[in-house]
Amino acid sequence: MSVSERIVADYKEALKAGDKNKVSVLRMIKSSMKYKEIDKKAPLTDEEVQAILMSSVKRAKESIEQFSKAGREDLVNKEKEEMLVVQDYLPKQLGEDELKKIVKDVITAEGASGPKDTGKVMKSAMARLKGQADGKLVSQMVKELLEA
Repeated sequence: MSVSERIVADYKEALKAGDKNKVSVLRMIKSSMKYKEIDKKAPLTDEEVQAILMSSVKRAKESIEQFSKAGREDLVNKEKEEMLVVQDYLPKQLGEDELKKIVKDVITAEGASGPKDTGKVMKSAMARLKGQADGKLVSQMVKELLEA
């Protein structure tokens, strides 16, 4: 079952179960998927659906950060709940040790020697990770390893 099919099936289940939070989140994701599908004029691949999900998680993290600064714990909790629903459809995120090993392998493979090679390393690393790690975290790790 593809990711988009799983989202549609879970949406129907959530509607029947009366899970308003899950219905709301999945409806928003389905809407984003439909817009992207219309723009593309073709069905979405799993990678494209995952990109939509990753951007949704990124947006939620940014909102959580802003709401925390403003002292709005009620909105922070709501965003966290919504983010958990979305993360169920993403591949398992790599731990810091696994991520560091992959980034080191990419640096070696690319023959990178310093901070000037960051772009080249990032491109290869993100292609290899395909949604298994947050881009911000990967960027931070690449910079640390290239400066060392």
